[in-house]
Amino acid sequence: MNLSDTRVAGCLLTGIPGLEHLHIWLSVPFCTVYIAALAGNGILICIILSQPSLHEPMYIFLSLLASADVLLSTSTMPKALANFWLGSSHISFDGCLTQMFFIHFLFVADSAILLAMAFDRYVAICSPLRYATILTRKVIGQIVAATLTRSFIIMFPSVFLLKRLHYCRINIIAHTFCEHMGIARLSCSDISINVWFGGKHIPRYVHILLANLYVVIPPMLNPIIYGVRTKQILEGAKQMFSNLAKEFK
Repeated sequence: MNLSDTRVAGCLLTGIPGLEHLHIWLSVPFCTVYIAALAGNGILICIILSQPSLHEPMYIFLSLLASADVLLSTSTMPKALANFWLGSSHISFDGCLTQMFFIHFLFVADSAILLAMAFDRYVAICSPLRYATILTRKVIGQIVAATLTRSFIIMFPSVFLLKRLHYCRINIIAHTFCEHMGIARLSCSDISINVWFGGKHIPRYVHILLANLYVVIPPMLNPIIYGVRTKQILEGAKQMFSNLAKEFK
């Protein structure tokens, strides 16, 4: 048996096991939510970048969250939708590892950005007079650097944990995208370390449905929760669209 078959031949993503007959129908809500997530976060990023009054720590962190959400959805949904619509299930082994890394990297980054936003609100409420001196541009840059570094340090070992394994001829991943345990289960080697690093003991179809919902629902809702309900964002949106309308006249 050639142990390098999977590395050479790549992997096949089956979609949602047991629900293959519903792939076309499931693609409609997933596509709709994905488009809404792209539109909502894209508009939010444009508003924050175009309005100098929003170049404050809270909105900088919000734009980072929106960017992470766009990247997270885009790293998963196009391939999933291509699978649902066209049966395009093949992905190279290195492409699979790359997708897995960025998905998990962005998951971790999301939580760190939310923590940074919480810290920003804590300082604003508890030390309003020192807010500008505590959250300087340098501090914001350090927080962003720490967020990216933390995400990289946490997730980079997973690539090596998968690279060290020997793979058999089986190359079918029962999922819509590549994730750590999905790849590890293709191996002929002992994956006990991988199980400890990322094992989840729930039914596969439930896990896959929840995983797909998680990469599109929060990105769709975050612009509403953090953007539409914020007065400064609404005012910035009005100003941006007003400027655009003047340019087209």
